[in-house]
Amino acid sequence: MRDAYIVTSVRTPGCRRNKGAFKDTRPEELLSFILKSAVEKTPGLAPAMIDDVMVGCAFPEAEQGLNIGRIAARIAGFPETVGGATVNRFCASGLEAIALCAMRIMTGWSDIAVGGGVESMTFVPMGGNQPRPDADFTREHPDLYVSMGITAENVASRYNISRKDQDEFACQSQMKAAAALKGQLFKEIVPTPAVKFVMQADGTYKKETFLQDFDDGIRPTTTVEDLSKLFPVFRANGSVTAGNSSQTTDGAAASVIMSGEMAKKLAVTPVAKLKYYTTVGCRADEMGVGPRYAIPKLLKMAGLTVDDIGLWEINEAFASQALYCIRELGIDKYMDRINVFGGAIALGHPLGCTGAKLCAQLVNRMKERGVRYGVESMCIGGGMGAAALFELCE
Repeated sequence: MRDAYIVTSVRTPGCRRNKGAFKDTRPEELLSFILKSAVEKTPGLAPAMIDDVMVGCAFPEAEQGLNIGRIAARIAGFPETVGGATVNRFCASGLEAIALCAMRIMTGWSDIAVGGGVESMTFVPMGGNQPRPDADFTREHPDLYVSMGITAENVASRYNISRKDQDEFACQSQMKAAAALKGQLFKEIVPTPAVKFVMQADGTYKKETFLQDFDDGIRPTTTVEDLSKLFPVFRANGSVTAGNSSQTTDGAAASVIMSGEMAKKLAVTPVAKLKYYTTVGCRADEMGVGPRYAIPKLLKMAGLTVDDIGLWEINEAFASQALYCIRELGIDKYMDRINVFGGAIALGHPLGCTGAKLCAQLVNRMKERGVRYGVESMCIGGGMGAAALFELCE
């Protein structure tokens, strides 16, 4: 079986839902821009050479509907001969899309594919516009539809993750992200056109465009003391707050994936190989524990241990679940390897984009630091976990 090489991996900034720079920018615009940028940053690659585009999206409806994977590729200027599909595994959708592209490369079905993800939580709200759970099934399994915040509270209470520890973890995420922002270290970000509507003197609005080049949810002045003053938002007397939860965010990301033969033909230097990818199910009412089970399954497939992994990107859906997984996996001794530029608490969690976003963050950090193995993992709504292993190319 062939190797699948990631040759380019980029993302837009992540911007706050309803308040951030992308609040007036449609998801197709974010996605089409980053797809085009990924191709333009790959030497020798023309859009017509791409076999397919796979895009993760957690709520593919309204502005994100009608197969945004195909539509955004056409908006990006890809010829009509390039297909496109939309993939949904909730929080792992972007990683699932990249894995599907990689598997096609590995089997010989494709030579070049683009995998990515998009989510505008401004345009399409969490849960979608018209959620309609099966009435009969919910009587027996209401846990499958429970609020994600309640699942985070369940993890905190069942596994003794204190409010103090959650707030300290959240503050650390913000501080790491703030330091990286100050040092202009997010090299995977492509400055992205954003739309705003400016009121004119006659009361009408004019559409204007500006470039957004940073994650606008980072809070450099965060302190543990400030976080400790926030009220719980999901359960009375709970411990999960807005401050120790991931930010709801808008953004997009994309990776160009090739066979070794095609990379040589185009004289492209690959960044990393996607070696293994796996998913696992867990209790829906504590879905945040997913990485605790997905990562050991992944490492067993690869014949590695946690000590072999030089960098981790573990999605911070909530501080409670991230902390639980880190401790249970025994990687708390390697905190300097985990989410080194901050996680979703500071950078945001644009749902279907997150898996693709973490890929861009991980492989670029691996390249910068010369780290051989990196793992990204996340919990998934409905009770799942996903994890992928990347190996740096020599």
